[in-house]
Amino acid sequence: MVSTHSDANTITEQTGATGSKRHSIELKHIDDGTPAQVDNEKTEGLALEPVYTTEEDHVYPTGTVLFSIIVALVLAIFLVALDRTIISTAIPQITNEFNSLGDVGWYGSAYLITGCGFMPLSGKIYTFYPTKWVFLAQIVFFEVGSALCGWAPNSTSFIVGRAIAGAGSSGIFTGAIVMLTDAVPLHKRSTFMGAFGGVFGVSGVVGPIMGGAFAQHSTWRWSFWINLPVGAVAFIIILLIIKAHPMKKKLTIMEQIKQLDPIGTSIFLPSMICLLLALQWGGTEYAWSSGRIIALLVVFSVTIIAFIGVQIWKQEEATMPPRIVTQRSVAFGMWFAFCAGGGMMLFIYYLPIWFQAIQGVNATDSGVRLIPTVLSLVVGTMISGVVVRATGYYTPFMIAASVIMSVGSGLLTTITPSAGAGKWIGFQILYGLGLGFGMQQPAIAAQAVLERKDVPIGTSMTMFAQILGGAVFIAVGQSNFVNKLVKGLIQINAEGIDASKIIHTGATHLKEVVAPQYLPEVWDAYNTAIVNVFYVAVALCCASLIGALGMEWVSTRKHVDAPKSKEQTGEQKV
Repeated sequence: MVSTHSDANTITEQTGATGSKRHSIELKHIDDGTPAQVDNEKTEGLALEPVYTTEEDHVYPTGTVLFSIIVALVLAIFLVALDRTIISTAIPQITNEFNSLGDVGWYGSAYLITGCGFMPLSGKIYTFYPTKWVFLAQIVFFEVGSALCGWAPNSTSFIVGRAIAGAGSSGIFTGAIVMLTDAVPLHKRSTFMGAFGGVFGVSGVVGPIMGGAFAQHSTWRWSFWINLPVGAVAFIIILLIIKAHPMKKKLTIMEQIKQLDPIGTSIFLPSMICLLLALQWGGTEYAWSSGRIIALLVVFSVTIIAFIGVQIWKQEEATMPPRIVTQRSVAFGMWFAFCAGGGMMLFIYYLPIWFQAIQGVNATDSGVRLIPTVLSLVVGTMISGVVVRATGYYTPFMIAASVIMSVGSGLLTTITPSAGAGKWIGFQILYGLGLGFGMQQPAIAAQAVLERKDVPIGTSMTMFAQILGGAVFIAVGQSNFVNKLVKGLIQINAEGIDASKIIHTGATHLKEVVAPQYLPEVWDAYNTAIVNVFYVAVALCCASLIGALGMEWVSTRKHVDAPKSKEQTGEQKV
C-alpha cells in the first residue's frame, strides 16, 4: 500500500546540557530535505504524526503496484483532456436533437468556466485533506457530470452536466501530480510527466476524431458515456491500492473553511465567469462595443483586482499564496504554460477547419490529419522526459521548445490552398515536437522548486494557466477569424456571395452555397482568415520564450547527485 499525505514529519532527540532529552518535530521536505524545527511545546493539540518521508527515507512503490497507479492516473488525465475537445465535432448532432442552436456557446463555456474557476481551490484543498479522497471525489464529480450529459433529456440539463464535469476536472490533473510525488522519486518523475503530457496532448487531438466517429456511426451520447467505464477503472485502482493518510491537523469546520479562502474563491469564480463569457460572446454573439460585453469586462477587471487584494491580505490562507505565485520558476512557468496552451488550442481548433474548408474532408478525416502533431508531440514528451531524468535539467527543453514551436508555427502560416501533404505534415511535426519538449516542464519545475506541501498549489497554477490560455485564445482566434473572413468575402464583390450565409453554413458545406466559379476566391478568403489566426499562435510561441528564459536552472537530481550527510541518511533519527 502507498501512503498519500500533505507533509512529512520526523522526530529527533536532542540532549541538553543537563543530559535531559528534549524532543522536537522536524518537518522534512520530501524534495529538498530542508528541516524546519517546531518545538513540541508549540504543537500540543495538533495531532502531528511522525512519518519518515524524506527523499532518502520514503519507500516508493515498484512493480505491479507502481504500474497500476500510473495506469489509473493516465486514465484519469486522458478523460479530462478528452472531454475538452470531444464535444467539438458532436455539437451539430446535439443542437439538432435539442433544437438548441442558441445554446452552443454554453456547451463549451460551462465546462471551461467551472474547470478554470475551481482549479485554484482544488489545489488548495489538496494541501489540507488526504490526496486519495480528494482525488476520488473529483472523479465522482466528473463521472456524475458525464452521466448527466450522456442521458440529458434537454439542453439545460446537458449544460448543467458540462458544468459539473468541469468542476470535477479542475482537480484531477493536479491530484495526479500530487500522487506521482508519492509514487516516484523527483529525479525520475520527468519520464512519467512526459507520459502525462503526451497523454494530455494526444487526448486533446484525438477528442474531435472520437466525437465525430461517435456522432457519425452511433450517437453523440457515447462521447460522454465512454467516460463512465474508463473513470470507474481509475477510481477502483486508486481506491484499492492507495492508502489515505489521516489529516495532520485536527481543525474545526470553521477553521477548515477559513483556510480554504472562501472570500477569495467567491470573488475569483465570478471573475472567471465574466472573462470567459466576454471572450466567448464578444465578436460573435454580440459586438465588442455592446453594453453586455463591456459590462462583463468591467466586472472582470474589478473582481480580479479585488481577488489580488484578498490574496495579498490572506497570505498563507490565500487560494494563491503570493509567495508561491511570485516564486520565479512558478511565475515564469505559468507564463510559458499560458502561451503554449493558447497556441496549442488555436492549432487544434483551426487546422481541422482548414482541412475541411480548403481540402473538403469531413470532420473525422480532418481530425485524422492532425496525427502528425499527435505523434511528434508524444515523441517530444518522451525524449524530454528521458533526457531530463538523466541530466536533471528541464530549462534547456523549455528554451528549445519555444524556439522550435515558433519556427513550426511560423511555417504553418505559409500554407496555401495548393499546399501539398508534405508541407502541412512536415510543419505539424516540427511544431508538435517543440510542444512536446516544453508542455510538461512547468509542472516539473513547480515540483523542483517548491516545498512538498506547496506542490499541489504550484502544479494547479501551471495547469490553470495552460487551460486559461486555451480558453482565452480560442475566443480571440474566433473573433479574429470571423472578422478577417468577412472582410475577405466582401472583397470578392460578386453576386451570390453572402458572407453571413457562408459563415453560418460551416467549412464542410461551402460547395452547397457558393457557385463553382467563385469557390477558389472563397477558399483564398478562408485560407487568409485561418492563417491570420495562426499569426496569433506564432506570437504566443515567441512570447513563451520569455517564460523559458526566466526559469531557474534547478536540477531534479539534487538529492541523487549530492553526498548524503549523517542527518540525511537518517542516522540521527529515532
